[in-house]
Amino acid sequence: MATVEFRKLVKRYGTHQVVHGIDLAINDGEFLVLVGPSGCGKSTSLRMLAGLEDISGGEILIGDKVVNEVEPRNRDIAMVFQDYALYPHMSVYENMAFSLHYRDTPKQEIRTRVMEAAEILGLQDLLDRRPKQLSGGQRQRVAMGRAIVRKPQVFLFDEPLSNLDAKLRGSMRLEIKKLHRKLGVTTVYVTHDQIEAMTLADRVVVMNSGNIDQVGTPEDVYHSPQTIFVAGFIGSPTMNLLPAKRNGSATIVVGEKSDFHVQLPAKSASNTDAFVFGIRPEDIAIASGDPEDGRVHVDGVVDVVEALGPDTLVFADVGGHQVTARVRPDVKPDIGQPVRLSLDVSRAHFFESESGKVVS
Repeated sequence: MATVEFRKLVKRYGTHQVVHGIDLAINDGEFLVLVGPSGCGKSTSLRMLAGLEDISGGEILIGDKVVNEVEPRNRDIAMVFQDYALYPHMSVYENMAFSLHYRDTPKQEIRTRVMEAAEILGLQDLLDRRPKQLSGGQRQRVAMGRAIVRKPQVFLFDEPLSNLDAKLRGSMRLEIKKLHRKLGVTTVYVTHDQIEAMTLADRVVVMNSGNIDQVGTPEDVYHSPQTIFVAGFIGSPTMNLLPAKRNGSATIVVGEKSDFHVQLPAKSASNTDAFVFGIRPEDIAIASGDPEDGRVHVDGVVDVVEALGPDTLVFADVGGHQVTARVRPDVKPDIGQPVRLSLDVSRAHFFESESGKVVS
């Protein structure tokens, strides 16, 4: 196992820069997830770590060694791809053993490693099959087994579950988590799926347009987003984000047509007059009675109601802005009817409109 470090890492394609000097330290044995939308630079960063993309600037270290000029096969990493990349004419056993044959590993050691990996992944009964005889989940386990047998210092996963259906993605997430717990190998995992990021990671790196917006535990990035982008990207449904403006030294007015007043954080150091007010859907309820301490009521009109089983999502128009509330499953207001929402503003988030950063 090993630590991994990015130092001022840059990637350019001609004059177009896609990774903007990022710094990142990954701990020995950590499961770290790079997450963000398409084009944010997460896969490019992973491919530079793997040696599959040239580095335009900065350094990558594996352990205490700078690997900028080290060939991929000599970096002691193993990568699992989105498309499995299995050899169709080879059996499961041969696919898993191929890289070891390439390295002239003794046959008995190859067999021992393949059988160990097959047992970990439940592939013992599939070793004689060809890839076309396997399901998508089985193929992905073979790809993981091929990585395991190499016993690398670092595992790299590039959106490995994107081709699987929703149920299979859920079961494979469990397999990957259990695999990491058992092997303890430093793992860097790339995905655009925030559920994968939140359920798998020890720490999450949220990337935005070639930069790192926030690094933290899943709980950190969900409950304490540091930018408007992180607040809007992490969470399903996403955080409600409404325009606001200063009204006095310590209060702001939220919205434009249906305004309500809330207090800024007591020790806010922001001098701006334009804000974004954020609140999670689970911190909004259907009002009953007068507002309790720490809550404000706001009127809207029901647009859409989604019954999800364990809860219900209510999408309402509030002064021309869509506001989403996650409420009890038995609460199902009629579409087109007025609704009074109760917001727990003690759990609200405040961001500066211009900088996009959280109010500190």
